[in-house]
Amino acid sequence: MSKHVLLNNVDHKDLRVITTRSAEYGDNVMLAATFPAEFRNLQAHYPIVFRKNAQGQFEPVALLGFKEGQNLFLTRQGWDATYLPMTIERLPFLIGFSSDREPMMHIDLDHPRVSRTQGEPIFREHGGNTEFLERMSSLLLAIHQNLGATEHFIGALLQHELLESFVLDIQLNDGSQNRLAGFYTIKEERLLDLNGAVLERLNRAGHLQAIYMAIASLSHFRALIERVNKLNAGDR
Repeated sequence: MSKHVLLNNVDHKDLRVITTRSAEYGDNVMLAATFPAEFRNLQAHYPIVFRKNAQGQFEPVALLGFKEGQNLFLTRQGWDATYLPMTIERLPFLIGFSSDREPMMHIDLDHPRVSRTQGEPIFREHGGNTEFLERMSSLLLAIHQNLGATEHFIGALLQHELLESFVLDIQLNDGSQNRLAGFYTIKEERLLDLNGAVLERLNRAGHLQAIYMAIASLSHFRALIERVNKLNAGDR
C-alpha cells in the first residue's frame, strides 16, 4: 500500500527518511527506471536494457538482478556500487501535480523509509528545508525534466528499428540453468547499417552517445552472474 500526500513543513515537520540500503526498506527490486541523461553514470555498474511498461511503451531500465525481488547489489554492508540510480535514491519522494498541472513534491507516508525516530530530517527545526530535502528535490526535478527526452530517445530508436528482444541463458556454478527474457537491447547490426546522415541526426539530438553507453553497459552481465554465484555460495 502507499499513501501519497503533498509534502509540507507543518504536517510533516518531524518526519525523517532512513537512507540505509536494504531489502527491509524496499531496495529488493530487480530494476530501476532510468533516462538517457543518466546512462553515463549507470553504465559503469549496471546493464542498461529496455522493457515494455504496463502501457506497452518502451522504457530504459538499469538491471539490478535476474528475477523479481532480487537486487544483487544489496549486501550486508549496504549497496555495493558507488552510484545509486536516481529513481531508487529519490524514494520515498515522488512528483505529484497541482490542479493546473504544476509539478509538486509529494511523499509516500506508508513507505518503509519514512520515520519519526531515525534517519535524515526533512525540515529544519524552524521550518526550512534541510540539505537532504534539497537534494531530493533536485533529483525529482531532474527525473521530471528528462521524461520528455526519454520519449524522444525511444521514438528515435523505434524509427530506425534499433531495438531487438534478447534472451540470456545463464548457467551458474551450481549447475542450474536460468533464463532472462522479456527485455530488449540495441540492435548493433542495424546501428552499423545506418548511413552518415542518420547518425549525424542522432548525434545532434544527443541520442548517439546514450546508444553507445547502453551497448557498453552490457559487459556487466558477466559481473551480475558472478554476483549470483557468490550469493548462492553464501559469500556476501
